[in-house]
Amino acid sequence: MHVHSTSAEHTLDVHLPKELSPEMVTVSAKKGNRLSIVADVWYRENNSHYEWDIVFPPRDVDMNSIRVILAEGHVTIRARRMHRHSQFF
Repeated sequence: MHVHSTSAEHTLDVHLPKELSPEMVTVSAKKGNRLSIVADVWYRENNSHYEWDIVFPPRDVDMNSIRVILAEGHVTIRARRMHRHSQFF
């Protein structure tokens, strides 16, 4: 998995077999700023199950902004970062 972060968003890119279709991939938002990605190529016996759990720092990502793109053997996940306002006392 390749992760690229900017001040605006996190982008995660995973290489998977090209025969993987969208219905074989499940992405779930979980409690505690966690994201679970499961991919199963159900008709293959070997190298058919892939799974990742991603934990974002508290209040770093807007979990409602997560977008998943599946194309040509890549799963790309984009998560917008929440803006932090600094306060000076």
